[in-house]
Amino acid sequence: MEEPTVMLMFLMNSTILISEIEEVVADLGQPDCKLVNPFEVKGDTLTPWMYDYSDERTIMISSDKILTLVEPKQDLLNKYKELTQ
Repeated sequence: MEEPTVMLMFLMNSTILISEIEEVVADLGQPDCKLVNPFEVKGDTLTPWMYDYSDERTIMISSDKILTLVEPKQDLLNKYKELTQ
């Protein structure tokens, strides 16, 4: 089984997330990125994103809300994997 793609993303509203991410086919204007187990990054702290508002662990967003995607540093990736296993 293929390892999920985990990326660090900087959103247009300055929020920084780390999450498994999948691009999905969607109609124009519809969310086209699936985030699985997204966490907000604040310094060295990872906080579950949107968990105060929803029990869903898969959240759809539009790719136009993402300013940039980068691979996370290994220590951040390890921390994320610990929290999501």
